Amino acid sequence: MAQLSSPGASGASGEDAGFIARARRAVFARHCNPWSAWTRWATTPLILVPVWTRSWKHAVAVGAWFAVNPVIFPDPKDDSAWATKAMLGEEQWIAERPKDAALAVQAVASAANTVAVAAAWRRKAVPAVAGTAVMMGLTMVYWEQMARYYEENKRA
Repeated sequence: MAQLSSPGASGASGEDAGFIARARRAVFARHCNPWSAWTRWATTPLILVPVWTRSWKHAVAVGAWFAVNPVIFPDPKDDSAWATKAMLGEEQWIAERPKDAALAVQAVASAANTVAVAAAWRRKAVPAVAGTAVMMGLTMVYWEQMARYYEENKRA
């Protein structure tokens, strides 16, 4: 797949911006593999396990999974998969930081996640599950927005 060039992070100075852009590109180069995107999405409920159990061992295991997931899969062969387009669009969107509907979707998804984590802390299963379901559903809305963003801003 042709490498997508990303602009540097807004507000960062020359050398720092270059490092940030290269690090972001290195992560997204593999995270845009559909296996990475879908396994990360499917395992989202795992973030509640260490909160519910109050176990550092669970926190380390879940944290390790979410840390390595974006880089353990190979680069995708092309950008034809919807999840690939969504991740590449997200990479562009993060770099360019537009003020659009995706920002609102992310804000509501973050609020739902906060509700889920707080409910897990109180060991209230129904609101924990509901908050997680809302967040995961909104993630699909966000991915659709990012796939469209990628298609609209695709670089040759």
